[in-house]
Amino acid sequence: MKDSIKIKLSIMMFLQYCIQGSWYVTMGTYLGQTLKFTGVQIGLAYGTAAIAAIISPVFIGMIADRYFSPNRVLFVLNTIGAIILVLLTRITNFSLFFPVLLIYSICFMPTMSLTNSISFDNLKEPGKEFSRIRLFGSLGWIGAGLIISSRGLEPFATPFLIAAGISMFAGLFALLLPYKKPIQVENKISASQILGFDAFKLTKDKSFFVLILISTLTCIPLAFYDSFTNLYITNVGIGNAAAAMSLGQVAEIIFLFTFPFFFLKLRYKGSIVAAILAWVVMYGFFALGAYTGYKGFIYSVLPLHGFCFTFFFVAGQLFVDEKAPSTLRNSAQGLLTFATYGVGKYLGTLVAGNVVQANTSNGDYNWTSIWAVPFFIAIVLLIAFIVFFNEKRDNKKISV
Repeated sequence: MKDSIKIKLSIMMFLQYCIQGSWYVTMGTYLGQTLKFTGVQIGLAYGTAAIAAIISPVFIGMIADRYFSPNRVLFVLNTIGAIILVLLTRITNFSLFFPVLLIYSICFMPTMSLTNSISFDNLKEPGKEFSRIRLFGSLGWIGAGLIISSRGLEPFATPFLIAAGISMFAGLFALLLPYKKPIQVENKISASQILGFDAFKLTKDKSFFVLILISTLTCIPLAFYDSFTNLYITNVGIGNAAAAMSLGQVAEIIFLFTFPFFFLKLRYKGSIVAAILAWVVMYGFFALGAYTGYKGFIYSVLPLHGFCFTFFFVAGQLFVDEKAPSTLRNSAQGLLTFATYGVGKYLGTLVAGNVVQANTSNGDYNWTSIWAVPFFIAIVLLIAFIVFFNEKRDNKKISV
């Protein structure tokens, strides 16, 4: 593998995650403080990512498999996305902001799976090399956030403009990535194939189905972390919550770098079991911290999120790439995005929101009961994955 290709893939990951890292975290501040959107409206705005992940990744993956090289699809999506991001800075009413943001999200969400499949297609040994390419995505996300925060740009539309500039550059840079000739299929294309439904045929393999199902359901307890950890640690009196949560991002970078070593020992099942088990510990310690009032429980497990995220999602992406035939490589990664960032996160948002609301009275949160829910869900998912997932080391593709 030429080092120049690895460098290009690393830059691709850095830019792609830098785009979302520029605006996603700070959007709530901008919408709430500057545009005066309500809490419900802000929640709906953030929900566009999940809706888009349900709509577009599998379909776009099919296009990248059958009609155009993935790098050219990435160019088109990022270029259109840049234009829409600029447009968003001109909109101040929710009735127009929401649908435009949804259109942008439909363009952006497939790029997450496309960058994965482009990397897998150009790495000789993805199990050893991909996590270190993906590492630059985390650096891009963190770097963008630090720049925005250090300049105090959170209440302004500027982060969208910065993201637009990066998106345009990322689109142009995509044209420098390796070209892959679309796979020609002699048979007539059906409507289901046009919509990307062929990827769902991969679930006829039991282990593939179990992975997709558990990945989807794991995003339910994950939604508790994403939506309420910042509120929780602030509520219990931990200062500088953002800095405390960054421990997870630092851990993610470390474990993305060291993942190949662990993966050689643990493989797919071991990596995913370790991730879910660590989530069980994290949610359990969150509940213990709330019950005892001892903040050490909370601090000690915040880095675990970076470990969990790396081992769970990277191992899952590698498994999907190994099992999917070449004709469905992009569609299969799109299916995983659909299941996790789409269905899973949408369900997780609904469950987490209702659990928190049911355990809130007069502004007081019963955090012990709240964190007990993802704790027990994670235990059930851990047992289910251990029992039902069977890892075959034959490297055979799933026939469809």
